[in-house]
Amino acid sequence: MSNFPFLSVLTVAPLVGALVVAFLPRHRPELAKQVAFVWSLLVLVLSVVMWVSFNAGGDRFQFRESYTWIPNWGVSFTFAADGIALVMLMLIAVLVPLVILASWHDAESSKRSIPVYFALLLILESTMIGVFAAADVFLFYVFFEVMLVPMYFLIGSYGGHQRQYAAVKFFLYSLVGGLFMLAAVIGLWVVGGKTFDWQALSQVDISTGTERWLFLGFFLAFAIKAPFFPFHTWLPDAGGAAPAGAAALLVGVLDKVGTFGILRYCLPLFPEASKWFAPWALALGVIGIIYAALLAVGQNDLKRLVSYTSIAHFGFIGVGIFAFTTQAGTGAVLYMLNHGLATGLLFLVVGMLISRRGSSLISDFGGAGKLVPVLAGVLFFAGLASLALPGTAPFISEFLVLIGTFTVNKPVAVIATVGIILAAAYVLWMVQRTTQGTLNPALTEVDGMRRDLNLREKVVVAPLIALIVLLGFYPKPVTDVINPAVQATMDDIGRTDPAPSLGGTVQEARR
Repeated sequence: MSNFPFLSVLTVAPLVGALVVAFLPRHRPELAKQVAFVWSLLVLVLSVVMWVSFNAGGDRFQFRESYTWIPNWGVSFTFAADGIALVMLMLIAVLVPLVILASWHDAESSKRSIPVYFALLLILESTMIGVFAAADVFLFYVFFEVMLVPMYFLIGSYGGHQRQYAAVKFFLYSLVGGLFMLAAVIGLWVVGGKTFDWQALSQVDISTGTERWLFLGFFLAFAIKAPFFPFHTWLPDAGGAAPAGAAALLVGVLDKVGTFGILRYCLPLFPEASKWFAPWALALGVIGIIYAALLAVGQNDLKRLVSYTSIAHFGFIGVGIFAFTTQAGTGAVLYMLNHGLATGLLFLVVGMLISRRGSSLISDFGGAGKLVPVLAGVLFFAGLASLALPGTAPFISEFLVLIGTFTVNKPVAVIATVGIILAAAYVLWMVQRTTQGTLNPALTEVDGMRRDLNLREKVVVAPLIALIVLLGFYPKPVTDVINPAVQATMDDIGRTDPAPSLGGTVQEARR
């Protein structure tokens, strides 16, 4: 199966599914939902086959495909996946069908086309797969920009309060970042011998000044996308206005394009500039951890609170990347996966709670666990995973980032640890104000608050809970895939150190 064109098929398949769903009769919305869900399951099955076919001890980049596109510019449809990209592709394949299932009734209140809503989700899946699978810089840039379009319409057409403002702000921020990257892409093409092939460009010797400017162009685009402080202000608005399912993909996958881009493009292509800018990047990461956590504590809107938690978590990922140790780097990549699972679950559960109450304000809840105990329990679990409780997958990630950073930069690691305390504050405060304590009498008058999780919703949350617990105790299958790619990235920037060796338990990880 190693010769099968996995990446091109995975990129095209959701797009074909989107066309099928979009042209289904509008008066048969259930059919559109079912087709979209089944199509996403087919993508998941193919992704699992690709995961099994990947040889962790083999070449750095596997499943390579290349098709001529614009020969005069040296542009081609080139796809390839290393361990980092493979993990993100699996995250997409897992989240999209669960998001479709969780969004079964999300589009109904918007009075817009239901088939188009689910078609947009599949288009988004196609562009997300493409951006992680691309091994041509120009192709990556195309997917990087096109990915904005379906999310813009998901927010602007199907979102909640201030959806148009949030959609425009999201689009403009990302577009500005894209313009910086476009300038850097053109510059890289000029100094790189008029080619966009990643492997060829990674061998080019670039002068110090030029390398720093090119790094800055890419880094600004990725810092906005991630988002890192101070480029983060679009995320609370977009996450707060987007439908819960779209928000789960926004913070669970789309934001990871920024950190993935730093690992795939900034560090290997501009190694000296990466080391020169590293102190500034570490400072931004630490500030983001503390600043976003403090803002999360003060939020009264559930979705905005979760969005701010994501900004804090991305600070940890940024610290792990620019610590330049394989241990911290592996922790950062693992955090990208585990954050997608944990925050995706948290956003979906928050969406279920909001749909029942008809409000996203924390002050409109109180004691909801007495009416919906199972939903309250899942919210509590998702919150504990988000604050990286030992036994959940994010704990392993956070532990690796902090211990890997501590070995080379103790002040940064110590300051970042304060974020763990603040995470406990905002998560426990959210849970206590929404589902614990005295029952808010107004909740008893809301019909939706009398319905606990139904079978469809249980099917949505169960796989995410299982993965979070499994990877919390046994992350080795994932780290075995990640480690070689991270080690190769560290080699690219001239920093070598032993890869982390994780056993099967949390206790071994602590040692």
